[in-house]
Amino acid sequence: MGLSVAPTNLYFLAWIALIPLWKAVFRSNLTAILSGFCWGLGYHGFALFWITGIHPMTWMGVSWLNSLMIAIFCWVFITLWGAILVTIWAYIIHGFIQKKYSTIINILWGVTLWCLLEKIWSFSPLWWTSLSFTQSPYNLAILQLLKFSGTTTITALIVLVNGLFAQNFSTIFPSNKNLFLDIFNNTSKMLVLRRQNHNLNKNLFSFQKIFITYKYLTYGVIILIISHSFGYFLYQHPIVNNPDNKIRIGIIQGNIPNEIKLFDAGLKTAFINYTKGYNYLAQQDVDIILTPETALPFFYQDIAENSVIAQAIKQQQIPLLLGAFDRINKNKYTNSLFAIDKEGKVMSKYDKIKLVPLGEYIPFRDILGDIIRRLSPLNTELIAGKKDQLLNTPFGKAIVGICYDSAFSEIFRYQALQGGEFIVTASNNAHYDDTMPEQHHAQDVMRSIETDRYMARATNTGLSAIINPHGNTTWISQINQYQTYAGEIYRRDSLTPYVKWGDWLIITFIITSFLGYKWLSK
Repeated sequence: MGLSVAPTNLYFLAWIALIPLWKAVFRSNLTAILSGFCWGLGYHGFALFWITGIHPMTWMGVSWLNSLMIAIFCWVFITLWGAILVTIWAYIIHGFIQKKYSTIINILWGVTLWCLLEKIWSFSPLWWTSLSFTQSPYNLAILQLLKFSGTTTITALIVLVNGLFAQNFSTIFPSNKNLFLDIFNNTSKMLVLRRQNHNLNKNLFSFQKIFITYKYLTYGVIILIISHSFGYFLYQHPIVNNPDNKIRIGIIQGNIPNEIKLFDAGLKTAFINYTKGYNYLAQQDVDIILTPETALPFFYQDIAENSVIAQAIKQQQIPLLLGAFDRINKNKYTNSLFAIDKEGKVMSKYDKIKLVPLGEYIPFRDILGDIIRRLSPLNTELIAGKKDQLLNTPFGKAIVGICYDSAFSEIFRYQALQGGEFIVTASNNAHYDDTMPEQHHAQDVMRSIETDRYMARATNTGLSAIINPHGNTTWISQINQYQTYAGEIYRRDSLTPYVKWGDWLIITFIITSFLGYKWLSK
């Protein structure tokens, strides 16, 4: 399952990778628990190994050994967090199976519980590797179903198909026999009998026997085909845009490595790169320009007073979405995206909601503060933004996500429901290795499809991009390069079922599972 996530293009593995775990929950309680824990370690540990890319942090004043310890601790902790989720699922489903309900009811409860646990997990500070994430950004056909009930739609299908396949796994390979050989032999017998003019009705029994033996496998294949076919149908449906809603947006990828970003060389380079990029894009007839998260790692109040970028805005008169810090008081600040109009005045701002544990705030500050405090870019406390934010721009309301916000679909859903017409995301991504930008891009593809919105994403070192409502990436930047780009997005006001009703599918699963349980208990 770990191989199915970006940047590999092996998303199809997700449709079979749960089979061993499904088989394990039908065995002993200990087998179920250990299998769940090990499966969780394998998936989440492999998919999130890029977290170790924060090492070395010697440029921040952290010793090489302490940097290694912090990187390992972060990776192990978040891996265990995911493994516990799977362990709980395996333990509960094993207990339910012991009550000897029908196979379909067992699978339905397995799907419901996994989706419910993922939903609960998404409310925690650590959330990234939903099973639905394995399909992004390459399997765009199935990702269209995100429009119906968000990530639960895809997660449910993956767990369901794997559960059905698992029911026939032992039957398919009982004694090194092969399903396809079995079908071939039965078909051959039928053809021989036909040539001998025997009654073909007698031979239908062979196919009926095959179907009965492999019916769950058949159900799984049918569901897989129907879901992908329906998704492909939605994917082929043309995107209709109103020409009056076009926004020509410029994107600046400053490419300032973290090793120098907070020092004099990096601060000077930031002003040079972003002012140069702003002036260049202003000449490309863009309507608005987007910069990454903390493009200028200063308090905005200091930037606005007499900086070169402030002077450029007054001269070029092109609105700017600027990533910087906002001072709340002497000891507190926010990581923000400022909407600056053509006069150089702040129209609105969005404060990052989901802060990165250990990187942007310190959990258990009293215990870990002295050890990990240096991970914070400033010697003050970063404050999370409120959930009810919406960014006003000269071109209407925008849906915004800053870096880690991209993993939390409810943030984007809320803003779309409140009238957000297009998405902009601003990220740094320079903290980790090149796998992380690929996975971050995959998250943003999902958010664009869920809300049926165009998205412009600006990152510090890559991958900046423009994404359409079908999840197609119409432009993407290179890693670790300074780049500017002028592209087109459109304002849209459509509301997908997910935006209107939220995660309604999980409620449907819970009700259906409960009714099935009560009916079978009588």
